[in-house]
Amino acid sequence: MGMDPTGVTVPVGILVLVAIIASIVSSKRKHNNKEATTQRDNLTSINYDLERATGPRMKEISRRSKQGRKEYIYNRGEDYQLIKAPKFGAARGLVPRAREFLLVYEFMPNGSLDNQLFSKSRSPLTWIVRYKIALGLASALLYLHEEWEQCVVHRDIKSSNVMLDSSFNVKLEDFGLARFMDHEVGPQTTGLAGTFGYMAPEYIRTGRTSKESDVYSFGVVALEIATGRKSLDPLEGDSQIGLVEWVWDLYGKEQLQSCVDERLHKNFDAKQVECFMIVGLWLAHPDRSLRPSIRQAMHVLNFEAAMPSLPTKMPVPAYHQPSASTSSREP
Repeated sequence: MGMDPTGVTVPVGILVLVAIIASIVSSKRKHNNKEATTQRDNLTSINYDLERATGPRMKEISRRSKQGRKEYIYNRGEDYQLIKAPKFGAARGLVPRAREFLLVYEFMPNGSLDNQLFSKSRSPLTWIVRYKIALGLASALLYLHEEWEQCVVHRDIKSSNVMLDSSFNVKLEDFGLARFMDHEVGPQTTGLAGTFGYMAPEYIRTGRTSKESDVYSFGVVALEIATGRKSLDPLEGDSQIGLVEWVWDLYGKEQLQSCVDERLHKNFDAKQVECFMIVGLWLAHPDRSLRPSIRQAMHVLNFEAAMPSLPTKMPVPAYHQPSASTSSREP
């Protein structure tokens, strides 16, 4: 028997039982704390690997985000076999967390084009590599627009969605906003979605997406590749002039090479750079009816067709009335 402070006698057996229960509870708490610590350490390790580009790539998405879940479903669905082509990067898993999901992607040693172009900690890409990346992205878009059984409009072509493997081969990612179209169908009303700075002017105004809106976005990325400047960076002091307008102005003044990334130190083929930048402007033409198809642009980039003749001043965007083929779909 044991005596508590109030003078009440307590059997020894009960005291032993209480001690055992307390020990079990304490052990369980330690185990749970250890699991939580291990989970935090694992996430820290993942983030460290991401920074060093040595582990799997993950993107955080809100639990409320339809785009992230849709992208994963899109990547895994049997109806979307195009995503298995070598030109595209697919989400490999969806990891739930407390307030968000982690979308797990294939490891890409050279990261994103965005990081390669704009990170101050990286050595600048050579012109040969930049040209290879541009042709790789063009090839991916050609497949989406013309070579698969349906036309696929990506709707979010930008440098951060262009991933690069160890040999700087391109893999286009993030199909959460993509839309299918029949090849002969014109623009579709989808609602505005994408990234400002890469969105075509008619798409911003009307909410109707098309192959031509992807083409415009590719043109902006092409100009980023050549100039080493982001699409929305201030270009002339506090001016709000955009990248396309800035390059077009220099084109009109016959000073196109002055906007080429100075980190290249003029170590490039001048004729190839000129052709590339003119094609970039052509792709980003304000009038969608005057933009080339991806196939036409590739012919010029490969010097299999003549360069286009563009006006010396950037035209004012033209908006056309919806055609009979225009249809309406959800965003």
